[in-house]
Formats: sequence, structure tokens, C-alpha cells
Amino acid sequence: MSRAQRRGFRDYLVGLLRPRDRNKTLTCLANVEPGPGAQYREMQRFHQFLSDSPWDHERINTRRIGILIGDPEFTPHPMGALLLDDSGDRKAGHATAHVSRQYIGSRGGVENGIVAVSTTWADDRVYYPLHVVPCTPACRLPLGRVDPAFATKGQLAASLITKARDLGIVFRAVVADSFYGPSESPSLAKALIDTGVPFVLALKPRQEMTVAAGEPTTPAEAARLRAWEGPDRPGQWQRVIRTYRDGHTETWWATDVPIGPYRIYGPLRLVVVSTDPATLPGTSTWYLATNLAHPDLPGAAESPFPPATYAEITFLYGLRGWIEQDYKQVKHELGWADFQVRSDHAIRRHWTLVNCAFSLCWHDDDHVHPPTTDDGDGDGDDMDDGRGVTLEPDASPQPRPPRSLPASLRRVRSCLAPAHYLERIWHAWTTAQMPSELVKLMDALMAGHRLCLYVPP
Repeated sequence: MSRAQRRGFRDYLVGLLRPRDRNKTLTCLANVEPGPGAQYREMQRFHQFLSDSPWDHERINTRRIGILIGDPEFTPHPMGALLLDDSGDRKAGHATAHVSRQYIGSRGGVENGIVAVSTTWADDRVYYPLHVVPCTPACRLPLGRVDPAFATKGQLAASLITKARDLGIVFRAVVADSFYGPSESPSLAKALIDTGVPFVLALKPRQEMTVAAGEPTTPAEAARLRAWEGPDRPGQWQRVIRTYRDGHTETWWATDVPIGPYRIYGPLRLVVVSTDPATLPGTSTWYLATNLAHPDLPGAAESPFPPATYAEITFLYGLRGWIEQDYKQVKHELGWADFQVRSDHAIRRHWTLVNCAFSLCWHDDDHVHPPTTDDGDGDGDDMDDGRGVTLEPDASPQPRPPRSLPASLRRVRSCLAPAHYLERIWHAWTTAQMPSELVKLMDALMAGHRLCLYVPP
């Protein structure tokens, strides 16, 4: 990158990470007035950086992923999961690339908007996005569904899985909701089976399946036929203890149902996991198709993947909770859908920069540096908690709380918000240069030195 590009990259990230007082369009990121501010030099510089400047967003994203997987705190391991998801956002008009009337998950119906398919690596500690591509509807292509550029969500997801594996991302299984299940996206399920990728894909409870005459035709009907007489006499259900990140546990129940995708796609399992097998509540019952064999069922020895117990399958699909946190608590805050550009490459660049801002939040000093047990003077009579605070000789360092990206984002903003506020006030009051003391203070804030905003009594 040139010097101007590096400056644009830094200023764009700062704008994304600052507190959200309005939609993070380019005028907001440039800190200018909406409407008239579109003609200001700062706004034009941002627009040129995002739309016309010659830099490669894919190289930036590959570099970001390389930094993450090179850090021991974030290195992917075989017990994590590769999460698939598609996120849709409303967009007015039809001038913006990829916009059409299609199903928008965040709205729960068909509306005018843009949909993107993304992959995320996750375990029970952290998660971070890997790749994202927009889904172009057939109506936006010259030849429709036969156009060479057309690809279904399942095909896009399969290509993203290949890109993740090419970068050395390891995982226990690919995990996705029912929109990528064998019944909804057979191309994805077939591609995963053909390439030998383990997966745990959800099914809709009322999804009709081709089965033998007289057998139940939906996963929900088949699950109700499994023997269950209560927690003390579970019949064909097995108890699963699910542990959440905050430490509390819940009792779930799981069973194998030998119908549906088992016969359609080969040696697959249909696993049903529920908090109450008697009623199968919709909000806490999962119908999962997987090619991970059960260790106690026939076929485990011939499986190319290590067998998976009910507890492990429940753990893997439970990691999809990160997706909900990602969209509700992070993407809205970082302005994922607020882009004010229309071209395809500018939209992809914006998403790449949002993912860079997202990943930056994980590198908070309070979490990256573990506490030490010696102050460095060699006498071993005291301890340091990692922040320069000396503990008593008989004290012990407190365990780190679970990682929280929203909390880390608040810590980052504790530096950016004062600097942003001081800069706005100064330029609104006078055109004179800032005094050296104020410049030093803002430089310290931008370097990550937080201020304590509470005055002691």
C-alpha cells in the first residue's frame, strides 16, 4: 500500500470502531455533516479510497487471517468448527450491486436487499470471520440461472470452505443451519461428501423426505416415534449435559433417527437433540444431519472421521450461537450494512474492512497478556496481575473472565471516543492549530492508552 492508502485504511478502521451515533455511512466515517458534507475533502478521500484506489482487498483479508492463525490465542485446532451463515440486509432501489427482492433473514421475509454468504471459525472461547462473498440473484445476471457467474448459496459456501482449507484452517466439522441442510442445499451436502469434509447440518422439522411407504416423512414425526417415558426412563434417548460459556449447565436429550438423509445421501446420521423429548419445543430442538459416526453404532470403524458422541455434536452445533452474537452485537455496531457505495468491489472492500476492525478488537492487552506470578526482582515475594498492580504475597491472580468481543469493543472505544470528541470540539471552535499538549494527549489515546473518566473524590 502507498502512504495515502495506509492513511485511508487506518482512518476507515477508526471510523468503524468509533461509537455509533448514526448510520456509519461514508459521511459518518469521515466525521462530516450528512448531506452538505458529501462535498468535503475528507468525504471525497474516503470515497476514492473505497471505490477507486488500487488496492487488493483479498490480499488484506488473507493477511488478516494469517495474523490471527499465527497467534497462539487464535490458532485453529481440530476441535473447533467452521460455521456457515448467510446474512441479509435491506437496501433501497436497484442501482447497488447484488440488490434484489429476496429472502432477508434479519427481516424474516422477502424484501429488497443484499445477501452475503460467510464463513467463521469458532470454538468455545473465540470466533472470527474468515471469508464473505455476496450472493448475486439470477435476475441481476444477463443470462439468469444459466449465466456462468450464477452460483447458489450452497455453491458459494462450498467454495468458501475450500478457500479456508487452502489457508490451513482446521476444524472438527462444518456447521450450518437448515438453509444449508441436505434437503435445502443438496449441492453443498454432495460437495462435502465428495470432498471428504465432516459436517453437522440442520434440517427443518417439517421437511418432507423421500422414505419407504408407511414411514414418517419428516424429522419431527420420526422423533416423536422414539421411545420416551420420562427422564427416569428415557427409552431410546440419551442424556447430554450441555455446558455454556458462563459455566452453567443444562440437560438435553439426543437420539438417532434412521430415516431421511441416511437413505438419500449415503451413510449419514439424522440426530435429534432436544431439551424435552415429550414436546420437542421448537426453540430448543435441533434436527441434524451429519456424516460423523456414533462410536457405539454400526459403521464407526469404517468412518473416515473420528466418531462423534451426542455431547460432541451438541457442542458443535451449539457454537452457532456465536453467529447470533456476531450479527446482533457486532455487525450493527461496526456498520456492516451501512455502506454508501454501489459497486461490487467497493462493497467487498467495505466488508473486508469491517472484518479487520472486528479482528482488531480481539487483540486487547488485558486479555492477550496473561498474569505473571513474579514482579521480576527475583525475590518471589509478590505478584503482578499483568497491569502493573502488585498483589499481596498471599494473594493469587484472579482467573480471566470469558472472552467477550462487545466488552473488548468498549475498551477500544474508551480510547477512540475521547480522541474523537476532542477533535470535533476543537475544529468546531477554532481553525487554529492544536496546542502541543492536546496533540500529545490525542496521540496517546490513539496509541491505546485509555483514560479513566471518573474523577476520584
